[in-house]
Order: sequence, then structure tokens, then C-alpha cells
Amino acid sequence: MPRNLDLTALRSFVAVADAGGVTRAAGFLNLTQSAVSMQIKRLEDMLELELLDRSARRVALTAAGEQLLGYARRMLHLNDEVFGRLTHDAYEGEIVLGVPHDIVYPAIPQVLRRLHADYPRMKVNLISSFTRVLKAQFARGECDIILTTEDDLDPGGETLVELPLVWIGAPGGSAWKQRPLRLAYEHHCIFRTGVQARLDAAGIAWEMAVESEQTRAIEASVSADLAVHTVLAGSEPPQLERIAHHGALPDLERSKVNLYVADPVHSPVVEVLADLVRRAYAGRAAP
Repeated sequence: MPRNLDLTALRSFVAVADAGGVTRAAGFLNLTQSAVSMQIKRLEDMLELELLDRSARRVALTAAGEQLLGYARRMLHLNDEVFGRLTHDAYEGEIVLGVPHDIVYPAIPQVLRRLHADYPRMKVNLISSFTRVLKAQFARGECDIILTTEDDLDPGGETLVELPLVWIGAPGGSAWKQRPLRLAYEHHCIFRTGVQARLDAAGIAWEMAVESEQTRAIEASVSADLAVHTVLAGSEPPQLERIAHHGALPDLERSKVNLYVADPVHSPVVEVLADLVRRAYAGRAAP
């Protein structure tokens, strides 16, 4: 079973080694002499080694103590570096991240979890909206980072992945077989006109059966088998499934997932977050 060294005891040990005695080390650490002695004893008991040679007037290190000292210095340096980095003023504040409704899952929760683990004092304000809205907010300087789903790429952005749209419906549902085909879309969804054009080209009659400003309302209607919807491959909500239509519905267009980062950034953590997003999409090759 793994055992963990006590960093507080290690700090006292290093102080004793540097000061040449427990009394002076206690003064440096602002502790009592007995407290320092107890920490050294606890460290020796844990390691089952004698670290200090107490036979001389001036405390000296044993061979085991000399070997431990190098490790202890490195461990304390790394500990102090972590605290210095993660509690520095540069790593406090708020980042505004904008993501379209339909690609929040599965990548973004993983990204936010990782960022919080590394930078617990940094707050991320997640805005979920439509690409058109997010781009307008980004242009006004209201977002630090946005993801978009669009056909093209604006200057200053980068394409993370290009994915096809897929048809989704209720598990085991039959709405996709009905004619006219019943569609469910948000009012400002960037994909709806392209999907309608594909249906028209395929000679499939359709009707807009469900319209809403809320993605949840669309998903609820589709899960009730009242209509069908489309999302980027890999972003299917868990309560819905990709429709195996075997050619009864037309293949759909592909769309880019683009990343835009404010320039200049107000915090180095903005670039860290952007890199986490890049890495989250790096493995999502287009089906």
C-alpha cells in the first residue's frame, strides 16, 4: 500500500539541515523546538531510518539523511511552485466561453473539469447559444473564446474538425418514415435551411412541425417521436439516437467546428483553455 511523506515534516527536516540545529530551525519556521523535534521523529518513524546524528553538539545528517535531503528539496520546490502558480493573481478571474447548444456535449464538460483541476481559482462563464449570436458577442469583446459551427472560417479562427450532420430521432421511433417529414428546429438554427434544401432536392415533402427558442424543447419533442432533428455526428443527445434510414433520407452537409480566441488575451489561462479545447477535438476525426 502506498505511503505518503509529510511535506510539513520534510520542511522541518530541511530547515534543521540548513540551520544546523533544531533550535535555530524552529526560529526560522516560527514553531516551537518541541514541534520541530516531533516532526523529525515522525518522519524517522515513517521511514524507519535515523536521519539526524544527535551524538555531536551540532546536529549532523546521517547517510540516510543526506540521501533524503536532495529528494526533500525537490519535493518542497515542486510544492511551492504549484502554490505559487495556481494562487498567483494571473490565475484568478473569469473567462467567458461561448459554445453552440448542440456541441456542448461531449467535449466541453471534460475541458471544464480539467481546467478547474489545474486552475481552481479561475471561473469559467459558459454561454450556450447559436453561432450567429456567439460571433456577434465575440465581435463586441464579450467572449474570450467561442466555438462555432459553420460552413466557412473567418479570419483569425481555426478549424478544429469537420463533421457531417446526421439525422436523429426517438429510439425505435417512426417519425422519420412519415410524409411530409416532420422537422423540429430552433428558430435560429444554422442548419435548418440547408437540411430543407437537401430534402427539396431529394423530392421529399416536409413540414416544420416544432419550432422553439429552446434546445431542450426540441429534444423533448423529438424524443416523443413527434419529429426528427439533425446534429453533428458525435453530438447526439443520450436520449435520442441516430436514425438508420438506409437511404430513405438524404445525406446531409458537413460543417466545420471553428475556434476563435480573443486577441490580445487578458489572462494566460485563456490560451490554456483554448489548448484544452483543441486537444478535446483532436481525436474526433470525421466519420
